[in-house]
Amino acid sequence: MSAQASIVIGGGAFAGLALALGLRQGLGADIPVIVADPALASRPSRDPRATAIVAACRRLFATIGVWEDVAAEAQPILDMVITDSKLHDATRPVFLTFAGHVEPGEPFAHMIENRYLIDALVKRAEENGVELRATAVTDYDARSDGIDVQLADGSTVAASLLVGADGARSKLRERAGIPTHGWDYDQSGIVVTVGHERDHGGRAEEHFLPAGPFAILPLKGKRSSLVWTEKRTEAARIVALDDAAFMQELERRFGLHLGEIKPLDKPRAFPLSYFVARSFIAERLALIGDAAHVIHPIAGQGLNMGLKDVAALAEVVVDAARLGIDIGQADVLERYQRWRRFDTMAMGVATNSLNFLFSNKSTLLRTVRDIGLGFVDRAPPLKNLFIRQAAGLTGEVPRLLRGEAL
Repeated sequence: MSAQASIVIGGGAFAGLALALGLRQGLGADIPVIVADPALASRPSRDPRATAIVAACRRLFATIGVWEDVAAEAQPILDMVITDSKLHDATRPVFLTFAGHVEPGEPFAHMIENRYLIDALVKRAEENGVELRATAVTDYDARSDGIDVQLADGSTVAASLLVGADGARSKLRERAGIPTHGWDYDQSGIVVTVGHERDHGGRAEEHFLPAGPFAILPLKGKRSSLVWTEKRTEAARIVALDDAAFMQELERRFGLHLGEIKPLDKPRAFPLSYFVARSFIAERLALIGDAAHVIHPIAGQGLNMGLKDVAALAEVVVDAARLGIDIGQADVLERYQRWRRFDTMAMGVATNSLNFLFSNKSTLLRTVRDIGLGFVDRAPPLKNLFIRQAAGLTGEVPRLLRGEAL
C-alpha cells in the first residue's frame, strides 16, 4: 500500500472531475481520490451552455476514457472565419480564415454542450472508483506532513493534498489568503443557443463589432451557440427585452446567411473579468481552473486553460508518487506552478490585448488590425502556428494533452 494519504478535490465541474480521473488512472487504487461539491447532487446536469474543446484537451478527455461517451454529441469545427465591421455595415468582409486539421483527421476544436460532458465525467469517475461527495469543503488544517480537510457534512478527511477547483469565487483560495490581480471589463457575455434553417457545415464565425466579438459556434444539427459581448448595461437591456425585440437585436448581428433563426433557450448575460491568483499554490494546496485564473472569452480558451492545469498537476503528482515523494510537499507543487504560471500570464496578456484592439470604435485601430489579419491570412506558416497554439499543442505539453496515459 502507498504511504500517501487521500487527495481531496474541492469542486466537481470539468476541471475537478477531469483531474480526479487523471489521478486515478496514474496512481491506481492505492491512493483515494475524493471530489467534494454540493452540485454533484444535481444530476443529470441541466447546464444549457456549450464549450469549445481544443484538440489537446480532446486528447485529454480521450485518454481518461470520457471522449468516447460524448463524441456523438460533439460538433467538429471544420472552418473558422473572422470579420471586422461596424454593426450597421452592409457587408462583413472576411479578413482571416482558419480551416483544416492539426493532424490528419483531427479538427483543431470541437463544440459540445456542457451537460453531456459533465454527465460523462461523473459516470466515468464513479466507474473508476473516485469517491464523489455531494458536500462542500468548508475548512482545512495544513501541516508539514498532511492536511486535514473538513467537509460540510461534518466529516474530516486526512489528506496529502487539497486541490481548489471551486471556481472564480474560490473559498479555498480565500481561505489560503491568496490575493488575485486583475480587473473588471465592464462587459458581459450574452449566451444563447440558436436554431437556424440552413446547415452550418461545421463553420464557426467571429464577427468583431465595436462592442466586442459576436461568436457563432456550431453545434450538432442546425443549431449554434452564441457568445455575444456587449457593454454591461447594454447586455442587461438586451436580455430583458421581450421576444420580438430580442429577435430584432439578434438578427441585426447574426445576419441571414443561415436562413431563418430562432432562439432555443433564454438568453443570459455573464459579467466578464480578468484575474490571476498571485500564487497557484499554498501549503498542501493547489489551485486549478477558474480558482487560479479567469480570462476574457475572446479567444475561447477559458475552460481549456483549466484543463491544461489539470494535465500539468496530474503529471506532477503521479511522477512524485512513483518516486515515493510526498505528493503534497512544496517542491512538488512548485513544479506545477512553474509549469502553468507563465502560460497563464501569456494568455492573459494576449486576451487583454485582443479585447483592447477589437472592442472599440477607433477607425485607426480598425485599419491596423485589419491589415494584421490580412497579413496572417496570407502567411500559411504563421496561420498554422496560430492554429497549433490555439489547439494547445505548442510549448511544453503535458502527457495527457498529447494523448498519452500517465
